[in-house]
Amino acid sequence: MSRIVVVGYGPTAHRLVETLVSKGFDGRITVIGEEPRPAYDRVHLTSYLSGTSAEDLTYDVPEGAVTKLSTRVTGIDRDAKHVVTGDGDVEPYDVLVLATGSAPFVPPVPGAEHAFVYRTIEDLDAIKVAAKDAAEGVVVGGGLLGLEAADALRALGLKAHIVEMSPWLMPRQVDEGGGAVLKQHIEDLGLSVHAGAGVKEIVADDQGQVTGLLKPDGTLVDAQVVVFSAGIRPRDELARSSGLEVGERGGIVVDSGMLTSDPSIYAVGECALAGGMIYGLVGPCNTMAEVAVDRIMGGSATFEGADMSTKLKLLGVEVAQFGAMDGALDVTYMDPVGGVYKKLFISDDAKTLLGGICVGDASPYTSLRPFVGKALPAAPSDLLFSGAGASLDLPDEAQVCSCNNVCAGDVRTAIADKGVTDVPGIKACTRAGTTCGSCVPMLKQLLEKSGVEVSKALCEHFTYSRAELFDIVRVRKITTFSQLITEHGQGRGCDICKPAVASILASLHNGHVLEGERAALQDTNDAFLANMQKNGTYSVVPRIPGGEITPEKLIVIGEVARDFGLYTKITGGQRIDLFGARVDQLPEIWRRLVEAGFESGHAYGKALRTVKSCVGSTWCRYGVQDSVGLAIALELRYRGLRSPHKLKSAVSGCARECAEARSKDFGIIATEKGWNLYVAGNGGFKPRHADLLAGDLSTEELIRTIDRFLMFYIRTADRLQRTSTWLESLEGGLDYLREVIMEDSLGICADLDAQMEHHTATYADEWAATLDDPEKLSRFVSFVNAPGVPDPSIVFEQERGQIKPVMAR
Repeated sequence: MSRIVVVGYGPTAHRLVETLVSKGFDGRITVIGEEPRPAYDRVHLTSYLSGTSAEDLTYDVPEGAVTKLSTRVTGIDRDAKHVVTGDGDVEPYDVLVLATGSAPFVPPVPGAEHAFVYRTIEDLDAIKVAAKDAAEGVVVGGGLLGLEAADALRALGLKAHIVEMSPWLMPRQVDEGGGAVLKQHIEDLGLSVHAGAGVKEIVADDQGQVTGLLKPDGTLVDAQVVVFSAGIRPRDELARSSGLEVGERGGIVVDSGMLTSDPSIYAVGECALAGGMIYGLVGPCNTMAEVAVDRIMGGSATFEGADMSTKLKLLGVEVAQFGAMDGALDVTYMDPVGGVYKKLFISDDAKTLLGGICVGDASPYTSLRPFVGKALPAAPSDLLFSGAGASLDLPDEAQVCSCNNVCAGDVRTAIADKGVTDVPGIKACTRAGTTCGSCVPMLKQLLEKSGVEVSKALCEHFTYSRAELFDIVRVRKITTFSQLITEHGQGRGCDICKPAVASILASLHNGHVLEGERAALQDTNDAFLANMQKNGTYSVVPRIPGGEITPEKLIVIGEVARDFGLYTKITGGQRIDLFGARVDQLPEIWRRLVEAGFESGHAYGKALRTVKSCVGSTWCRYGVQDSVGLAIALELRYRGLRSPHKLKSAVSGCARECAEARSKDFGIIATEKGWNLYVAGNGGFKPRHADLLAGDLSTEELIRTIDRFLMFYIRTADRLQRTSTWLESLEGGLDYLREVIMEDSLGICADLDAQMEHHTATYADEWAATLDDPEKLSRFVSFVNAPGVPDPSIVFEQERGQIKPVMAR
């Protein structure tokens, strides 16, 4: 046996060829694919619309394989053992593998020829072109790929609708309760969900331009782009025409060794009907490829079905399903306000875990999926809500990576026998975590429980932690992300390292976050110097230091809110938030505010938010110090200070603590002798009272201590780590912190002082600088292809005399 021909060049074909090469197959491998490029990563296909190139997605062709691209196989001569291509060429084989995949299902409705499908890079290119002249788009299908397609339309600037025939979204992964919570999340993002609806017609004008989608009830959904993502159909036409056995509803029939009805022909992936089922997930398809290779090379491996569990993040919403979706008993938790739904299915004797569903919080998935079909390792309520799953000891046979069929024992073997010491090493050795990545947290847990110190690498592009990168940038005086990744990283970066490095650069150099290449590093909020709200509008939050404001400035805020039709709200941080601004309105709103003497409140950034205060000794008969004056001084000193996470502060003028200083990252409470400084407090999801760092400080001592506390935190904390968890993670805790910043045990206090002085000396208001720069202003448009045109999907209604978003029903 020396000649293997593979028809189809998708991810499954790539896995098959890669496995053949890795196992030492020494014959000729020919891969024939219809697309103009080798196989590419379809799991992350949507990233192509956000800047990832086709080359970045494309897999390297395994060494020794011969590829014929842009070539279609039109026939199989089973007697002569060769395939015929569309251009008349003949390719002989000893073994033929059909990996022809599937095709998107397009319902036979009038006008369907005007719609797009969401399958290949060329499909996405076509959708991008059509979106340039469109305002609204519809995706038909509310499954995994349909929601991805809807997110893609939204990213292209379109108002997106989702039409799903089932009563709720993702019916194969979640039940009705989970579907309701998922629908809530998606509608909060401004997408319209039409569940329990079908398609009667794609409506187009005389020029073939789509104008809408007509539902069976006669309702017309306005749209200029329609994308079908309503399931797949196996591409079995080649097998069918050559007389191979196919299923009644499609699919090439294979046995447990992936062999078709012809002993020289195998079928793998989405075209194969294995055990009466078509598998559309990457994990089962990869397993099929590996089983076929084993059989081709004389082995006896079998495909016995596959784990269809899924964990993903769609439009920012975590969704997970594992095991069965029903059972004799279930434990359900639903929080409609928080948007969380969790359900475990268990056996009638309440001893065996059968499956589970998670929406909004998928944290139980990683630990619980390996226990499906096994005894419950703890009480169901503990598994769902207390984090008990993180401490579970997985049996060796428990599968931790369904994409690549890797069990806990495989990972432990890699650690114990092959000396693997980090997650990248596990990936290289076992392939676990290399496809969708959802099992990476479990890989870290297995490393920790094996006594291996887990790598603190920021991401796959940097082997350094955030704190180490901070020191590299500081010591080497690096000023750009490009320089840092070229000299100390690899690849092009990702949405983890780019914002983290942008924050480090801003902390050290205090440059404008939208200057030069830094603009491309920012997340959604920093990119527009405003917080995005649920309907796609933005909030405007001017700084009001210490909560003190003059009547004249109050009038300006009122006039701006009135003239631009904004919702106004006094916040817990003693500021006034203005909601409902379109992105194209932001510059003019801020021009009015800056002219009146306001500055950015940095509500959008990982930076100091507010320093809250009571009225203190100036007005209150109980006050013992001027809390307002100190709060204003601190807020003006630390404004714009970029940090690993947001910073909040407060100053109370006496022990009655009206400003709630002990719930802040740094809080100050007045005493008869001076000030008590509390640090690492937190409200939010996991409240923590701040700890007393020092007492009875003078104002000068207080400011110097806060300076050092903040700069030491900025220098050493992990990405997105609040001061509360940072202090808890410091070896030595509060005592160690005192030694470092008050006793200078590390000899770095002079550096910390100098860093803060540099910040205060170089601070400049980001919005004032933006208004003076036409290049920075050019980004503030609703549609890049139609500057000046407002987003028509943003609609408001009145409630209590103010606007509120009209969300899709």
